[in-house]
Amino acid sequence: MKPSEDWARELGIPTAAIELYRESDVIDLHIDSFIWQRTLGYDLTKRHRPPLWGALLGQVDFPRILEAEISGATWVITTNPFREAGDRARAFEQNLNELTRTFELVQERFRVVTSASEYDAARAEKKHAAFIGVQGGNALDVSLADLSRLCDGRVLRITLVHLSSSRIGSTSSPLRARDTGLSAFGGKVVELLNERRVLVDLAHISERGFWAACDAHAKQIPFLVTHTGVSGVHRHWRNLDDSQIRAVARSGGVVGIMYHAPFLGDLPWAGRVDTVARHLEHVFRVAGEDTPALGSDWDGSIITPRDMPTCLELPRLVAALLARGLPERAIKKLLGQNFLRVVRDVRG
Repeated sequence: MKPSEDWARELGIPTAAIELYRESDVIDLHIDSFIWQRTLGYDLTKRHRPPLWGALLGQVDFPRILEAEISGATWVITTNPFREAGDRARAFEQNLNELTRTFELVQERFRVVTSASEYDAARAEKKHAAFIGVQGGNALDVSLADLSRLCDGRVLRITLVHLSSSRIGSTSSPLRARDTGLSAFGGKVVELLNERRVLVDLAHISERGFWAACDAHAKQIPFLVTHTGVSGVHRHWRNLDDSQIRAVARSGGVVGIMYHAPFLGDLPWAGRVDTVARHLEHVFRVAGEDTPALGSDWDGSIITPRDMPTCLELPRLVAALLARGLPERAIKKLLGQNFLRVVRDVRG
């Protein structure tokens, strides 16, 4: 582990920012790198060169996650929505097993975890704690029986929809045919996930679907929006408004801020880490220190800030938050404690 002073000098930030970062649980709510392993043979266990201008993929791999001292993350499985319905469930099951096996290859430094107590055990052994999530419930929208079978305990959370609508409900994407909100089947999916203690993620769902999911969701269980921006900083179809942020906070959940520059209000390849800090600060100002979290969407075909192109520059975000005047306690919470509280509430 390099001295804090050396790391601070390399990144051009105060040593105090590095020390605060190192004192914290640092947990990312949404890493999409596994999609490239499945489609392009991207080897997560090998170190890769940074991408050109932080674009699209190559932002994360296991060696760099360790070097960046990221203590935990939700690693996501995304299933092709254009597969035949029956084939999607089969493909998801194969992908779940493949991702689990990938972590087993590096089990001396990584551990798949399903609860906060398992996270604590992994960290006690100085291992990165890998939660598993699902991007787009379309993989599991054939039947409630399939959904129940495939949520076998390894899956911590499910994002109900992705960039296309499904039997569950409508995406927020303007390319959708129409906004049907959350279907009756989707409401049953929410109820089943609550019953199985799988966290419901409302990233990507339409505004109408968001509020219907809130109504269907058990009031005593928190829900999440894992990777988003906020319209209070930059209005965009992908971002949450203040009323939605407050709804997540009322449930006891968290809002993870993503790093895709255009969604946050910057031009492509001209984004700055301070813009990410502005979105996190807005969640803090609107809903309090228990609500903001990190939801990078690394390797999800995003264009990262030019001064934070990969996970290795993440401490610069801490420096930006300190410069904006956020209290150290609030920064430690948004780096990981807020998400851990949610997991502990639901899974123990």
